[in-house]
Amino acid sequence: MTLDKRVTIKIPRHLYDKLKEMIKGTGFGSVNEFIVYVMRDIASGGRLDQETGLSKQEIDLIRKRLIALGYLSNGKEEENR
Repeated sequence: MTLDKRVTIKIPRHLYDKLKEMIKGTGFGSVNEFIVYVMRDIASGGRLDQETGLSKQEIDLIRKRLIALGYLSNGKEEENR
């Protein structure tokens, strides 16, 4: 019996479609390949709570950009449920 060493992670369809468009011509063979690349890059940084050297304003700007791109939730979706 062979165990699959992968898991499924669900993302919103609009985000998947946006990523699919973004990776065209980049050398990534699939959205999955791109996501694994990005997650490995993030995970290689270690802990999420370590000092980044960024100011609070810079972190807020990055967070707003990630929300606009669909990578983070702004919390309003849960409020509307």
